Amino acid sequence: MAVLKHLTAPAARIGRLPCYAGALAAALALSACGGGGGGGEGGSANGGVDTTSTPSVQADPQLAEMVPQDIRDQGFVKIGTDSTYPPAEFLAPDGETVVGFDVELFNAVAAKLDLETRWQSSTFGTIVEGVDTGKYDVGVSSFTINEERMQQVNMVSYYTVGTQWFTAKGNPAGVDPDNACGKNIAVQANTIQVEDIEARSQECVDNGEKKINISKYKGQNQATESIISGRNDAGLADMPVAVYAVEQTEGKLETLGEQYEAAPYGAITAKDDTELAEAVSAGYQSIMDDGTYTEILAKWELDKQGTLDTSEVNPSVEG
Repeated sequence: MAVLKHLTAPAARIGRLPCYAGALAAALALSACGGGGGGGEGGSANGGVDTTSTPSVQADPQLAEMVPQDIRDQGFVKIGTDSTYPPAEFLAPDGETVVGFDVELFNAVAAKLDLETRWQSSTFGTIVEGVDTGKYDVGVSSFTINEERMQQVNMVSYYTVGTQWFTAKGNPAGVDPDNACGKNIAVQANTIQVEDIEARSQECVDNGEKKINISKYKGQNQATESIISGRNDAGLADMPVAVYAVEQTEGKLETLGEQYEAAPYGAITAKDDTELAEAVSAGYQSIMDDGTYTEILAKWELDKQGTLDTSEVNPSVEG
């Protein structure tokens, strides 16, 4: 999903690619391999979260009239997502249905706007371009809101997330996030976490310490598996992703410290499609106001931190 969530220079979380076989597949069973899109309803997620049970949401005629006429005539919204990032967006065991808390939230928004959803799996780095070219009407894929991205697309805020470190149970390598010099650290390529860990490594070198040995993986699942297998000492990722991985490994992993430097996630629309962005924002605001938002996040155990009271189009952010 190029700009700051942590530290200084920004970078977007991107490139979560196909799932894989091996240790993590056995330990996590996070999602089925495969591509393709699917509706956000049906199927079942892992981790004890029932994705077949979603709140009933009624269309709001006033909100529906905010939707651009071409989308209203179409009757549905096409959403680009990188469905390999549990618990935000990932594939159900059928290998086709996209599920996750991001998915359920936006399905509720679309319902408020009297629209159906058509989720299309993609690699993260292609979604912004896909929205710009009209391949997708909206992008929903744990995009961190930042100034650089808001120059390309409209961003609608709906949740706030920071970075979380995690390691093997018991922290056998003795990793300290504030002093990881000389350690082997896993991270997903092209994410905001890359900027974070590279800055930490440079600080080590500037202080005469050993650099951090950074392993960059195309997919977050691969980065997590490398910690389980012992190839890396620890890793860092968006908080819900790190916590979910810990829960799914049944004692193989644990978090280190607390999440830090949280920033909002945003759904995206084309830069010239402010009308749709405003409608989406109104949809998020409506589910925040009527309790649907909290109900969905509570099911995923994400209602205790990161929730927003207000959804905004292109909110001001620090950085």
